[in-house]
Amino acid sequence: MAHTYHQEAPTRADIDTRLGPLVLEFGDDYCGICAAARPAIEQALAERPEVQHLKIADGRGRPLGRSFGIKLWPTLVFLQNGREVARLVRPTQAQAISQSLHLLLK
Repeated sequence: MAHTYHQEAPTRADIDTRLGPLVLEFGDDYCGICAAARPAIEQALAERPEVQHLKIADGRGRPLGRSFGIKLWPTLVFLQNGREVARLVRPTQAQAISQSLHLLLK
């Protein structure tokens, strides 16, 4: 699993038309809270290899994060066929992430 956030983000149109389960993780490589949440996120996602996971660098002037209304890091946005089904802000436990993944895969 990638530990760094991608500086190049897909467009919102690309995300909205993507098929299947997808988790967008918004954050930054220098965010301590993001680093602290990483083990729980990795643990939960390891149990669901069929879910695509994109780590997107967020910040001022980043259109994808703004289009999702991201305010705090990390924020996980759970999408099924481009439609948001759940969201977690600053998750700390793998169980909460797993529950959102279950909603995503219903």
